[in-house]
Amino acid sequence: MNLNEIRQLIEIVNSSDLQETIIEEGDFKVTLRRFSSAVVQPSAPAVAAPAAPAPSTAAPLQTAAPAPAAVTNEPISGLVDVCSPIVGTYYKSPSPDSPAFIAVNDTIKKGDVLCIIEAMKLMNEIEAEVSGTIVEILVENGQAVEYNQPLFRVKP
Repeated sequence: MNLNEIRQLIEIVNSSDLQETIIEEGDFKVTLRRFSSAVVQPSAPAVAAPAAPAPSTAAPLQTAAPAPAAVTNEPISGLVDVCSPIVGTYYKSPSPDSPAFIAVNDTIKKGDVLCIIEAMKLMNEIEAEVSGTIVEILVENGQAVEYNQPLFRVKP
């Protein structure tokens, strides 16, 4: 498990109602726990060190959740932003050797599959909620996306 995967797990826990989750992969174990306080502040999960034997001088790894990236893509008048419903990894096609679901200037109908967002090894097909024409694709294939991040702009 690498640091980017751990960050994605932290984002998933932060965007969910989970208070604690434990993920084990081989001899690697990560515990994510949300702490609450009397003062209203954002929760910060703790990340534990690997469960594998470590030198006695090693201290547990504590990592604060990264600050959410500011979304600079402002909606354009008359266009509808299609946003990611979950945190995950954006894929433009069902497999690396398959054509993309959509391209700029493609006409789409409500219910058409636009892309796949992978979250926790689950592939989630993202469907169009509006019919129209794809004006802009705002993310790159394989890019990590945030909850509610604009993915596409559609002219209804």
